Amino acid sequence: MRFFSLIKLPVVLVLAGLLSACGFHLRGEYSVPEELHTMSFTSYDEYSPLTRYIRAQLELNKVDLVKPSSNTPNLHLSEATMDERTLSLYQNSRAAEKELTYVVKYRVTIPGFGAKDFTTTVNRNYLDNPLTALAKSVERDVIEDEMRQQAAGQMMRQLGRVRAEYEQGHVAPEATNANSTNTNS
Repeated sequence: MRFFSLIKLPVVLVLAGLLSACGFHLRGEYSVPEELHTMSFTSYDEYSPLTRYIRAQLELNKVDLVKPSSNTPNLHLSEATMDERTLSLYQNSRAAEKELTYVVKYRVTIPGFGAKDFTTTVNRNYLDNPLTALAKSVERDVIEDEMRQQAAGQMMRQLGRVRAEYEQGHVAPEATNANSTNTNS
């Protein structure tokens, strides 16, 4: 019995060392570039749920939010839209399955480098059962809220790529490009 506990400890230590040496990060943990650790955040709607989720993600990533100025990087949330599309129908021609698409457009402005536009898209499918009207509306609200949270997480991943794109020369200083990420769930 004692023999197995003596083997377990070194095995666990070796595995922990290998995981930390290979750059393994837990899911949902993103590194925001050093240039963006102090930035301002503006939004088309300061009190929307998406704005609150983005602020929470920025705080989780240890980003200090300051008031907008010409010498600090800025993240500006310009638009968020929810679209719906029917995927399948019941025999009585009512919608059976729908696809929700949540699109977020925002701009990252870094002094000296310029601005870059980003678009994040989150797609979800859900069954639309006409017999459970109340549960259907609650389910849709929950799905939309999860989509907002997922979009905020995708924005943090895209912020992590901003520095690398500027360093590799994919973006010329003072130029504006568009970048899109699409996630299906």
